[in-house]
Amino acid sequence: MDGQWIRDLRAQMPKLQMEEQAPLSDYTSFRIGGPADCMVFPASEEEMASVLRFVRERELPWLLLGAGSNVLAPDEGLDGVVIQTKKEMQDLHAAADDPDAIVALCGVTLSRLSVFAAQRGLTGLEFAQGIPGTVGGGVVMNAGAYGGEMKDCAIQTWTLTAEGSQISYLGEEQGFRYRGSAISDDGNSVCAVRFRLRRGDPEQIQETMRDLAARRKEKQPLDLPSAGSTFKRPAGGYAAALIDQAGLKGLQVGGAAVSEKHAGFVVNLGGATAEDVKRLICLIQERVLELSGITLEPEVRILRGRENV
Repeated sequence: MDGQWIRDLRAQMPKLQMEEQAPLSDYTSFRIGGPADCMVFPASEEEMASVLRFVRERELPWLLLGAGSNVLAPDEGLDGVVIQTKKEMQDLHAAADDPDAIVALCGVTLSRLSVFAAQRGLTGLEFAQGIPGTVGGGVVMNAGAYGGEMKDCAIQTWTLTAEGSQISYLGEEQGFRYRGSAISDDGNSVCAVRFRLRRGDPEQIQETMRDLAARRKEKQPLDLPSAGSTFKRPAGGYAAALIDQAGLKGLQVGGAAVSEKHAGFVVNLGGATAEDVKRLICLIQERVLELSGITLEPEVRILRGRENV
């Protein structure tokens, strides 16, 4: 793409942090992906809205990225603008009008959010401690684990439309469901979320978090890059069990493999490419369908590559 638009963006927003040809492998948990034309790091809702208006006016391709923990970035990289929120959108505070409520910007990690709540004796977010994503991504996909989900405690979400206008989703308007929400349906970008929790016993909260952390360490391949659970839970079963029953643990394509520790994870053994992962996902789907009649749907968001390479 012609780089003039990058110079124009710099001139229009001189205080905005930017990185040209930013390697997506540095910003995704899979550690996979080529360069993005331009990655920007807005520090406020106002900066984020200005970027959205800029890309819309220029008709530029763009992507909103938090921790990059649930995406597979293409080997050839991405055209346009990647709006990365984890670096700067980090404000987290107790609500002024409610001692049991917390307000977090979209770039706050779910682990930090859960610890913040625990330190204040608030229960309801213990499950989020080990989820390697941000508040924004977690709410969009209604992230959950060990019986807890975002829908249990997120009571209001502030978003921006593609035009940079604010829309608030209150209570049931958030439309939470398994790995989805009204926000994901509408395609809006999360700016901030308000959570309402409950008072609890601080020692019990900490004990629960320690227990969940130990269970994750025991069962999940946390020592290798991945994007978490590769597939959504199918009706009436579990993806990991179906993959294990198909004898696919350890199956490898290039540098990508089905984890020996947890069959629900595809991991990067070192040097894996996006093509390796996609080919492996297809092989898993084909084998599981053949043996069980169940089609596994990826939970990992597979990003399309450049249009003009």
